[in-house]
Parts: sequence; structure tokens; C-alpha cells
Amino acid sequence: MRTLAEWLQLHESVHPKSIDLDLARVGEVASTLGLLPVPYPVITVGGTNGKGSTVAHLVALFSALGMRTGAFTSPHLLRYNERIRIDAAEASDAELIAAFERIEAARATTTLTFFEFNTLAALITFAARNVEAAVLEVGLGGRLDATNLIDADVAVLASVGMDHRDYLGDDLESIGREKAGIFRAGRPAVLGSSDMPASVFAAIASSGARALIAGRDFSWKIDGERWSYQGRGHYANLPRSALSGAIQYGNAATAIAALEALALPRKLNRELIAGALAQVRLRGRLQILPGAVEWILDVAHNEPAARVLAQHLKERPMSGRTFAVASILRDKDVAGIGRALGAQIDCWILCTLGGARGSSASELATRLAPGMHARLELADSIAAGCARARAQARPGDRVLVFGSFPAVGSALQWLGLY
Repeated sequence: MRTLAEWLQLHESVHPKSIDLDLARVGEVASTLGLLPVPYPVITVGGTNGKGSTVAHLVALFSALGMRTGAFTSPHLLRYNERIRIDAAEASDAELIAAFERIEAARATTTLTFFEFNTLAALITFAARNVEAAVLEVGLGGRLDATNLIDADVAVLASVGMDHRDYLGDDLESIGREKAGIFRAGRPAVLGSSDMPASVFAAIASSGARALIAGRDFSWKIDGERWSYQGRGHYANLPRSALSGAIQYGNAATAIAALEALALPRKLNRELIAGALAQVRLRGRLQILPGAVEWILDVAHNEPAARVLAQHLKERPMSGRTFAVASILRDKDVAGIGRALGAQIDCWILCTLGGARGSSASELATRLAPGMHARLELADSIAAGCARARAQARPGDRVLVFGSFPAVGSALQWLGLY
């Protein structure tokens, strides 16, 4: 019998491409396995940024309603098991191995990508655990992503920005069109922002989906440390989300709007929402570790996310310096990320990251936006970069670790938080 590590190694080699956007192969295997249609309501969450936080709020809200909920997210920080969860608990190695054995028997000569194996394993695990609802995070794009096998009862598009151009197109209209492929006729399409490309609204019209748009069909108002939501229901005097950053008001409101759009036997109320907001958890998204030297960990890995991170740093001034321990994947817009964050950083510590998509520290230094006036240092790993930052930081300084999931995962491990 293969171990989980052996299964994952196999999955990386079965298909000739690591990313192959095509529903035919994975759909054929899902049909053989009898996974479709699913017997529980599904909310699918797509977008360039904000997906993970919206999923986390949805899971917390479902939990507050007393519903057993499956969540499928990607990528993971350190453990593959993070991708498939029932309520707050990760799937066990034994569950995943059992799912992979079923997939292997069903696929015969059909090849699957790593992510396609992930998606099928999530559906198998959810069925085995008799979940009452599921939240699926789109991996890449939407229209041809493996999660789009499921006709979502509610589809959420959190945001559209420039990322994954090799697969989705070189302009926002093309990217928006691909991401809007998760919408379904007659079913709610929740937009976390009204600032979307025209292609998104065209897709809603052509698909026959029912648009629920932030600022038009639901809204939120911030009043100091409290806030209110207005949609189908009105919920006042809500506490802040347990996740940091002003952007979480919008992510939380989008999650509430999506849940309101489902026909559920138990309805939301202010107390349930307040309890969910207090319980929501998500590692590596503006995760703040207070102390004499403050640490902030964030998986910001594209220019739109870097702009949000820069705004957060600006709104959270420090008396001292900001050290940025960063490792950014080769296929990302390193220069754009640098431009977005440059004004907030006093010292860059660029770190080598292994793997097929990783970059060396020297390569990152070459690609970082020209004209950077901050000090720049190189390290051969995230752990080495964190150690370098800790050695230099003084009370009143802060250390920011960002740039990719593997970078933040390594930092969490180095800090003893994982």
C-alpha cells in the first residue's frame, strides 16, 4: 500500500502537464466514480484575490448554523491535508489514501493533473463524511477548473485582477471571462465588488445567472470597530472579523450574501454572524504576531494582493523599520509586486525558493522593480531570511514575510507555529 507521500509523488507525474485546463478527463473519472451530481448545496468561490478569506468566512458561517461542512482549498502551506477539511479538521492520511485508491481504480488509462486528483479526492471525502454543505475554492480561472464539474448552487467571484496570464489571457476582460465561467443559469452569482470587467457582467447576462452585486444588492458600513451589513437581512453592530485587515469587511459581507442566497432551513441572525466572525481562522492572510518586533505573514503573490498588503502596512504605522522577507514564484510579476510595496519597505531580504516554479534570490533581485532605494540582502532559504531579519530587528521594527504559500508555510514552521 502506498503512503500519502508516495501517492502525491505519483500524482505529480501521471499527466504530462502540471496544469491542463480541461474538464473532459476529470469529468469522465468523476462519472465513473458516481460523484455527480452531489446531494448537498455547494458554494463555489473564484477570483484573483480574496478567495481563501471568503471561503473561511463561509465555513465559519455554516458552522454557526450547525451544518457539517466540507471545504476544498488550494494550495497548502505545509501539509497536503490542509486542502480538504470537514469543519475545522483536516482530512486524515487514511481518508486521502482511500480516496486515491478509488480514483486510481476508476481512471484506468485516463491521466489527471495533480489538482484534478485533489478535486476528486475532496468530493469522495465529502461523500464519505456525509457533509451537509460544501465550499469549493477555484484553483485557476473558473470555466475549465476542475471545481467547475459541480453546478454550484451559488457562485462567488471575489475579485478580478492580473494574474496567471499564461493560462487566462493578457487583459482583464479575458481573465474576467474565464473566472465568470462558474456562473449557472437561474442561480445566484455573487460579486464581491462592482468594479469588475465588462466581460463578467456579459457572462452573467449570457448564462442567465442572477447577479448579486456588492454596493447594489448588498453592502456594509464600518463604524469604528463595529460594522453593519445590509442585504436580504440587516445585521447591525457586528464585531470585526477575527481575520486582520479592512478588506475582510468586504469578504465577510460577500460570504453573508452568498449564504443568504441559499435556501437553507435555518436562517442567519445577528448572534450567529457575530459568533462566526469571532471564530473564523485562516493562516497566512495578514496574520499578525504582536510583540516588541511585530511579524506579519501574508501569502500576497500578485500585484493586486501586494497593493492590499501595502495599504494595510500604511494603515498600521510602526515607529521602526519594516523588513520584508520575500520569496516569489518565477511566473509572478515580481516588478509589479515590488512597485506596490516598495514605499513601505526599508530592507528587502530576498530568499531562494526551490521547486519547478521557484526563483533564486539573485534572480528575484534582478527582477525587482528598478530604482528601489531600500537595502537589499539575499538569503538561501526562507528560514535563513527569517533568521537574518530577527537578528537585525529591534523593538519597534516589524518583519513582513510574504510572496507565496511555500514562503509563508516555511516561516510558520520556522517560528514554531505549525
